[in-house]
Amino acid sequence: MEKKLVGKISHYFTKIGVGVVELSDELKVGDRISIEGATTSIQQTVDSMQIEHQNVQSAGSGQSIGLKIVERAREGDLVYKLG
Repeated sequence: MEKKLVGKISHYFTKIGVGVVELSDELKVGDRISIEGATTSIQQTVDSMQIEHQNVQSAGSGQSIGLKIVERAREGDLVYKLG
């Protein structure tokens, strides 16, 4: 399966299960992603994402988004879009 780096986790809020992703490429609701790190391996679909507490359908390079993550992620984990 093809995968493309789209960003990295800059912060993770354990209590609410939300990661902040600094994007280096476009990401859209409905995209299938893989979050990978030393101890992280998560695959999920992007169900919703937020910029400054507003739901958005897509975001691009240079933006930071809040993303609900199904398992614990860690700062520095890389986010790939699966094609």
